[in-house]
Amino acid sequence: MAKVIEVDGELVLQLSLREKIFAFHGNPRAKASDLISTTEMENPWRKEVLRGMRAPGTAIPYIVLLGTMRFKGGKDFTAIYKRGAVRIYEFQAGEFKRWIVSL
Repeated sequence: MAKVIEVDGELVLQLSLREKIFAFHGNPRAKASDLISTTEMENPWRKEVLRGMRAPGTAIPYIVLLGTMRFKGGKDFTAIYKRGAVRIYEFQAGEFKRWIVSL
């Protein structure tokens, strides 16, 4: 399961090999100074949490969502499993606007 670690002032979303394969992406990285907020949400499958279209990545609704969600204002990275709670990391700069990760 994906987890966020801090290495030399940088946040790294550490993915397992299987997650990297199904997300079509390596470990996302962002500067720790670019982190705006972290929040926890229940039921991550709502449109208030997810935005845009998944491309690339893997999705089975309400089971797994791994990969990039593209929307008009940028991209989010998701590692969501089942209907459990998620932590949302929001960034002011970098490749992704948000990381949405199952707890």
